[in-house]
Amino acid sequence: MSFKKLNPLLKESLEGLRYDAPLTFQKEVLPVIKSGADAYVIGKKGSGKTTALIIHTIHKLKAEAFEDSPRALFIVENQQKIAELKEEFSKYIRNTDLRVYGTSERYDFEKQKVEIYYGQDIVIGTPAFISKLYFQNALHLGQIQLFVLEDADYLANNNGYNHILRLTESMDKFQSIVIADEWNKRISNYQSGYMSNARVLKCKD
Repeated sequence: MSFKKLNPLLKESLEGLRYDAPLTFQKEVLPVIKSGADAYVIGKKGSGKTTALIIHTIHKLKAEAFEDSPRALFIVENQQKIAELKEEFSKYIRNTDLRVYGTSERYDFEKQKVEIYYGQDIVIGTPAFISKLYFQNALHLGQIQLFVLEDADYLANNNGYNHILRLTESMDKFQSIVIADEWNKRISNYQSGYMSNARVLKCKD
């Protein structure tokens, strides 16, 4: 997939960042996930896997805000990862009206409920906190199109795997993508669950 086939607003953002062409691994990843397939995207830091997912998310959501319910949900390890991913998204959505919301266990819970209720397109959070939002009716999952586990190596910790399974059982039809630096037994657990038919894409470098 070349950048020429992307949403014009996203393409404009990429040009502004002087991002002219996909990296080698991104050329393999982008066509697969653009097709709507579930996927495990495994590659070392610097392979471009997270950027590929950001590009895909913006393109999938047509680079525009839509109604109130989130359409993409990113699960990350901790508060630092939430801030980092939100900052990365901000670089690529400057020419769009997409709304990216980073949840926080340190911020007033009731205020977050209100801020999410009034409309977000992409929500980022930890497994436990996203579960808390959902089970307290603060997060509607009925419109989720894309569910991403970012840096998924940690998910065996703190009951993360069980949180993920409960969340996915509450969603309807969605694309699921797992991103990790390397393949391990923790990630392979998903192959016996809801991601049994997912493509496995591994960076060869």
